[in-house]
Amino acid sequence: MFDPQLLALSPPGWGGVLLRGLATSLQVAGAGYGLGLLIGFCGAIARLSGPLWLRDLVVIYTTLIRAIPELVLILLIYFAGTAALNAGLERLGLAAIEVSPFAAGITVIALVQGAYATEVIRGAIQAIPRGQIEAAAAFGLTRGRLLRRIVLPAMLPHALPGLANLWLIATKDTALLAVVGFTELTLATRQAAGTTKHYLTFFCAAGVLYLAVTLISTVLFRWLERRSRRHMQAPRA
Repeated sequence: MFDPQLLALSPPGWGGVLLRGLATSLQVAGAGYGLGLLIGFCGAIARLSGPLWLRDLVVIYTTLIRAIPELVLILLIYFAGTAALNAGLERLGLAAIEVSPFAAGITVIALVQGAYATEVIRGAIQAIPRGQIEAAAAFGLTRGRLLRRIVLPAMLPHALPGLANLWLIATKDTALLAVVGFTELTLATRQAAGTTKHYLTFFCAAGVLYLAVTLISTVLFRWLERRSRRHMQAPRA
């Protein structure tokens, strides 16, 4: 039977715990997504105009990361990565360190987002009419100004739908951090449900919170997409 007191923000309710878990999930997702966009943009530029060895390196990176499940990556970085790092530090005579689940989560999400964002941004850049870039180059724009003033604004409308999907994937991938004991929304929900035995109540509440994030994110990205297309010529009937 549903008891509203279970979702109260203050004890004995668990609403505050769920909201803190949601805030932590968004922090990890936001940090990983931001780093992933940076990796993706650099990777896309390297794929399109870098030397052959760099293009091959980016292809290997995107292929490997997209082939390995995120859960396996988390376990590799948190356990195997920590062991390898401490083994190297021991050889150098340095003290061992402990990689936090928070840092491991950001690293995994950034790597995954970077691999997918590379392909999204590369496709968006290739969708820009070639004449626009050639005309800008004819005016003597430097490479940096060409990217900033022509390529970025022109590719943004093509990239935003894909980038919006990647952000939603990032918010859901934070749930995988529960396997290493990181208290995000999913683990907080499991703890609340296990303590109170009201599984349906808390998992439905978590679903509503994830849905709220999705709806708000969708509205925001649609607004950004409309803003990015405001100077584009409307298609003729």
